[in-house]
Amino acid sequence: MYSLDINFLKDPERDILPQDQGAVSSKKQLQMGEMTPLIIGAVVGILPLALVAGLWLVMQQQTAKLEKEQAEVTRELERSEAQRQRVVNLQKQINKTNAETEALANVFDQIKPWSAMLQDIRERTPPGVQIRTVKQTEVESDGRNSGSAKAQASSDTRPKFKLEISGTARSFDDVNYFILTLKNSSFLKTDQTQLIEAQLIDNPTKLEVPETQQRSAAQAKYELPKVVDYTIHTNLSNIPASELLRELDSKGAVGLVTRIRTLQEKGVIQP
Repeated sequence: MYSLDINFLKDPERDILPQDQGAVSSKKQLQMGEMTPLIIGAVVGILPLALVAGLWLVMQQQTAKLEKEQAEVTRELERSEAQRQRVVNLQKQINKTNAETEALANVFDQIKPWSAMLQDIRERTPPGVQIRTVKQTEVESDGRNSGSAKAQASSDTRPKFKLEISGTARSFDDVNYFILTLKNSSFLKTDQTQLIEAQLIDNPTKLEVPETQQRSAAQAKYELPKVVDYTIHTNLSNIPASELLRELDSKGAVGLVTRIRTLQEKGVIQP
């Protein structure tokens, strides 16, 4: 016969937990449950600070980058300003040089040699006319008759000269013909060439009788015909010398003609 032994008691090692171990486990769960809101609150509180710190770092980097770019742009502007100032100074020097060159060219262009003008007057003198003197005087400009200030500023400020030609002629017709020939001169102003005075006078020519004929000459009377004493006023023309090269060359002003042609070749004076 067989017998069954049944133990209705639970295994004390597996089924029975010590009271201290259960209490510790419950306490740990309780502590973790209580700290969860604290952890969440700490994370929520730290996150904005972290975001602000990150943004601050980013903004600092951007600020440093912008400051670096600003410094580079400032240096570029300083270099550009220095270059611009240099260009301005060079342009001022160029303008000054051009003005001096133009002034020098104008001096040459306004020169009319006395030798050329006297040769021109000599060639235009009729056979019956004699020239006693040729005087040059500067014409004083009257500011009261020059109009407005703008007209004065735009008017020609170069000195103007007047010629006075005096002498004798055989007749009034010779004097009139002499005036007409002077009006055709490129060196003189046509509208300002005029007769100021003309009158008959005794002939100033002195007769010289040879010694062999002095006895007979003492008994004879010689009377020379009267002559016309004249005075002519005229002004020098404003025609530039560069436009009178042919006349100046024909009158012997070779040096001036050569200088003006050289300036024309260099472009200083327009041909």
